[in-house]
Amino acid sequence: MATEVIGDEAVFYSKAEKYWKDVPPTVDGMLGGYGSISNIDIHGSSKFLQRFLGDGSGKTGTQCALDCGAGIGRITKRLLLPLFKTVDMVDVTNEFLVKARSYLEEDGRRVDNYFCCGLQDFQPQPGRYDLIWIQWVIGHLTDEALVGFLRRCRAGLRPHGMVCIKDNVAHEGVVMDEVDSSVCRDLPALRHVIRQAGFSVVAEERQENFPEEIFQVQMLALR
Repeated sequence: MATEVIGDEAVFYSKAEKYWKDVPPTVDGMLGGYGSISNIDIHGSSKFLQRFLGDGSGKTGTQCALDCGAGIGRITKRLLLPLFKTVDMVDVTNEFLVKARSYLEEDGRRVDNYFCCGLQDFQPQPGRYDLIWIQWVIGHLTDEALVGFLRRCRAGLRPHGMVCIKDNVAHEGVVMDEVDSSVCRDLPALRHVIRQAGFSVVAEERQENFPEEIFQVQMLALR
């Protein structure tokens, strides 16, 4: 369990906020120095996501998406705005959201809301979103906070809406990163949290063609 390695929750959250305040508001900054993987990441996400979108029974709509841990809007710009009519962004670092307004350029007109808030405190508007995309941010939440956030996400979905998590997964157990104050869960731990939140995993896929030295990255679609 992540709680066992996190220790003091207040310190855990405040250290993460301080870490991100010192990160430059660039694509390379958002990706921890691995800006070169952005195209591979977006291509993999788009291929995974598009199988669920469109018309027909049980398909996810394309009206509105939420980008969680959005940073400067890399995923909003490259993945979500090409597929959805409008997007909301939420991130704990205000400087990133300020930068997003110029980074998104003309496409930023279709971003309805920029929420500056940690996900442990964020409340999605009920029934608003077709998709809630959560990438490289769940490690900044305790198990309890992640379960609570995912439950609030359930209430935030439109009919046939879905949540997608894309994140690092550990080989075994829960690994603490003291540098950015985050945890990396293995798949059994992550699936346990997902079940606690009342979701089922309807699809799961590993991101291919990432550098060998970084954590394995998994995509999970939840309903």
